[in-house]
Amino acid sequence: MATLHPNFKPWQPSKTPTHREAPASTSFSVKSKRIHARRISNEINQTSAGKIKRLVLTPEGRAKLNAYPDREFYALPRFVTHVDYSFISTLTDLYRERLSPGSEILDLMSSWVSHLPKEVEYKRVVGHGLNAQELAKNPMLDYFFVKDLNLDQKLEMESSSLDAVLCTVSVQYLQQPEKVFQEVFRVLRPGGVFIVSFSNRMFYEKAIAAWRDGTGYSRVQLVTQYFQCVEGFTQPEIVRKIPAATGSNQEDESPLGWIMRLLGMISGSDPFYAVIAYKNFKLVHEIMN
Repeated sequence: MATLHPNFKPWQPSKTPTHREAPASTSFSVKSKRIHARRISNEINQTSAGKIKRLVLTPEGRAKLNAYPDREFYALPRFVTHVDYSFISTLTDLYRERLSPGSEILDLMSSWVSHLPKEVEYKRVVGHGLNAQELAKNPMLDYFFVKDLNLDQKLEMESSSLDAVLCTVSVQYLQQPEKVFQEVFRVLRPGGVFIVSFSNRMFYEKAIAAWRDGTGYSRVQLVTQYFQCVEGFTQPEIVRKIPAATGSNQEDESPLGWIMRLLGMISGSDPFYAVIAYKNFKLVHEIMN
């Protein structure tokens, strides 16, 4: 079950105006996109779009070292940033480039910061996470809800109701990523974007085995497969920014290297990875024809 913070109203897309309405100059274009999206959505409902084609992870790959409920692990708030300034700056620039003003956005597995550009006005930003205190401190959120996606992947949101979904440095904790990506696909409007960003940092005992045992390259491929296992996402796009201070494009992914980075014994910025795809069915095909 999802828990909604009592100081926040339940989220009802596109009904009550908020203090962050889109500027008049952008409202028409966004509205036009949504009308077009609804038209496409009616056609899409007749297809296999949104179905899981195959499972990506084995049962062993989903395992965590710490098997206790995630709600217990995240019970105490952590008002820290889990990546460095360079990573955050790159991510904010990416959001500035990919997210249109006036959009309705879900920040999945969020915390007390969302890294969205502060100067851009979005119609509504909804947050999800596991700690209500953290989410309540996030100034970008209009609403939020608390839910453990490893126990229940259903998002209590209408289909085709969002322009964008974000997941920042948290995908490594999903034990049922195929179902979560399927739900993201469902709630996105046609043409909506899902941006999954991550680095090499993690709560090691809470990351799934397939992630813990991987490298930067294999983790990018893993998230790419999450997108590809759901019918209807566009071919995933990969954005990488590897710090020059490492001296090469290869990071030390050994357990010792991870511990040394955690303790600040290896210099250099956090590597940046993002995998991006859109809910897009016929548009690319029609353009090709």
